[in-house]
Amino acid sequence: MTRGPGHHLLATSLRSLTVRNFRLFAVGQIASATGTWMMAVAQDWLVLELTGNSGAALATVTALQFTPVLLLTLYGGRLADRYDKRALLTGANIASGVFALALGLLVTADAARLWHVYAAAAALGVANSVEVPARLSFITELVGPELLPNASALSGAYFNIARVLGPSLAGLLIQWSGTGTVMLLNAVSYTATVAGLRAMRPAELHRAPRPATPPRVTEGLAHLRTRPDLLTTLALVAAVALFGLNLPLTLPLMARVVFHTGAASFGLLTAALAGGSLLAALTGTLRRDRPSARLVAVWGCAFGALELITGWAPNLPVALALLVPTGFASLYFVQAANHRIQLGGDPAHRGRVMALYTVILQGSTPLGALFVGAATHTLGARSGLWAGGLVALLAALAALARARDDAPLPVPGHPQARPTGSRP
Repeated sequence: MTRGPGHHLLATSLRSLTVRNFRLFAVGQIASATGTWMMAVAQDWLVLELTGNSGAALATVTALQFTPVLLLTLYGGRLADRYDKRALLTGANIASGVFALALGLLVTADAARLWHVYAAAAALGVANSVEVPARLSFITELVGPELLPNASALSGAYFNIARVLGPSLAGLLIQWSGTGTVMLLNAVSYTATVAGLRAMRPAELHRAPRPATPPRVTEGLAHLRTRPDLLTTLALVAAVALFGLNLPLTLPLMARVVFHTGAASFGLLTAALAGGSLLAALTGTLRRDRPSARLVAVWGCAFGALELITGWAPNLPVALALLVPTGFASLYFVQAANHRIQLGGDPAHRGRVMALYTVILQGSTPLGALFVGAATHTLGARSGLWAGGLVALLAALAALARARDDAPLPVPGHPQARPTGSRP
């Protein structure tokens, strides 16, 4: 029986799943990421309930959760370049599960106070500062450099499947049984990730040789100084992340303050954004080469423009429709930037380079949260989308103008490296 082009396309997009260790990793991550997104909705809703819809309190929780990422992730990247990434991921996931369990028990006992939420958010941020750079750089060890673009895109796909499932389930569960139940389910979900990590075969990992001397954070920064192509991409990610990628903060305010709806509608808004992101992640599984600087900038422009337009949505159905392409553009931009950095850097510095990428992408969230919190408090809930979209659009246009002079560079460790202008 002759197999058509559709079968070949599917096989190409799923080729990383032929690796056993990656399959175990993906299954565990789907369960854990779904729980994490359920937790995010429950945490935000709990804060709004405890404070009477305070955007400032919501911004404070977000800032506390991501400040450790800003301060500690570079050291987390140093740990990832020096120690066993599988062991680091196991410990970080166990710690995150314990923190979620503690807050969930307080909520179900009706004993939770705002400072408990603040403390749990900060503790999870510390765990994430170790987990994120280890996880990003661990993907290369799971599949090798040739399959890295596909595996990274598949990771984005299952992450966004979780973004669709998690908020939708959380919205329903919050109405049925409260935020505490959602938090307890999140605590249980971490066991899937830990089980998958421990079931892997270490001999099948693509590990780089251990450094003879302990790696230093400054070495990774020195490497970046010699790579203007990476610095330009990181600068654009910084501008977009700082001002534009604060939708988890603005959407609950839009749901409650602008559209006057409940938790279920908030879950739908988040799921619409995630649905578009999932489509982008699935599209990204077809990528084989390092994205060009122009491609990254174009999708940054698309995201900024769509976020700006979404801020004008007159009602909930229009907002849901606009959030799908906004989600697509945001994830396609972030993933293209990720692949450009990972496939353009020295493997010996990958943990520290991806740590800096994480600091920029997630560690800027506290500052962005304070910016959005101040804007929404002063100018209304919609202003967070307007301001974030406008700044992201202007930054991406500036990067697009600069992208003309971007020189093609080989992809270290990639057997079929092509010029940076190659199509994704």
